[in-house]
Amino acid sequence: MTNLDEFRQETRAWLDEHCPASMRRPVKSDKDQCWGGRNWQFESDDQRLWLEAMAERGWTVPTWPIEYGGGGLSREKAKILQQEMARITARRPLESFGIDMLGPALLKFANEEQKQRFIPEIIRGEIRWCQGYSEPNAGSDLASLQTRAEDRGDHYLVNGSKVWTSYADKSDWIFCLVRTDSSGRKHDGISFLLFDMASPGVSTNPIKLISGNSPFCETVFENVKVPKENLIGELNKGWSIAKYLLTHEREMIGGFGLLRAGSETLGHTAAPSVGAEGGRLADSGLRADIVSFELDEMAFAATVERVVDEAKAGQGTGAASSLLKLYGTELNKSRTELLMSIGGSKALAWGDENEMSTARNWLRSKGNSIEGGTSEIQLNIIAKRILGLPA
Repeated sequence: MTNLDEFRQETRAWLDEHCPASMRRPVKSDKDQCWGGRNWQFESDDQRLWLEAMAERGWTVPTWPIEYGGGGLSREKAKILQQEMARITARRPLESFGIDMLGPALLKFANEEQKQRFIPEIIRGEIRWCQGYSEPNAGSDLASLQTRAEDRGDHYLVNGSKVWTSYADKSDWIFCLVRTDSSGRKHDGISFLLFDMASPGVSTNPIKLISGNSPFCETVFENVKVPKENLIGELNKGWSIAKYLLTHEREMIGGFGLLRAGSETLGHTAAPSVGAEGGRLADSGLRADIVSFELDEMAFAATVERVVDEAKAGQGTGAASSLLKLYGTELNKSRTELLMSIGGSKALAWGDENEMSTARNWLRSKGNSIEGGTSEIQLNIIAKRILGLPA
């Protein structure tokens, strides 16, 4: 038996013992997803126990270094863990912008003291992060941002505003792009700061979406004092960090195109509504649409796996993140369209605002092709950096 076979057996046994049955079911509401943080109220003891068990082994981030609390797994073992979690339809123990976006940037650009301070808290789900990038006049043209951070000796004084700040009203800390120099090109003079959302002068205001939910906020900074030790990387060199982090954000959003752990396939979802004959959906048109979608989904999953393997092998993700973001968001929109078709008039039910209803999800999916950089921006990147087309 090889080392990997032994690891698979050990992992399977550990998951069977430690993953509660309730953590092997589809996510039904936002509270079903554990976001962690100092103000998080666990939906159940099982949700808490699942996070604690996985965090103790470092398996909330299986490939991150052991010295910061990560799992320290090779990419081969991390893939086995992913496969074994999928086998029992185990939920991800922690949803976290700290894991999906900030953490990789800290591992690459932060100093050792900053890594020791922030990364273990991210891994254990003790701090919830939001992203301060877009502004009212700086969306796709992010380098035009105007939120300023003035040097006041031992601290920076931050003034300005951000918009579309996901879960800012529920977050503990923010990773924020600020302008620290206006004398040169707009891409220069940008710095990357971390600060507590409970700091005096920080305020948030939720923005209602067409789906009726409010994951997005407007965030305002009025004379917010930020200690200088919270600057990540070099002063005025934050654009490099911003670009690196955006690749991880686009991968995260692209992941919307993949089937969530514990969720049913579209075919299984459709069978009770439209009927099945001999194991086949009775509605031939819908059956063809679902088959076409699931083939695309399988191809996308294989592409994601290839890109992840290449990244872990040291090749990086780069422009491929734009490809994943573009296609993953289109897949998610297609999935919600099909779910509306399957549900028919019943799918129009609105439900409670915390409930992940079909209609709300369908409306929410429309924003996927805007957030994290519009589809048009992703197409430009793909054309230039992957296909090599002229500007």
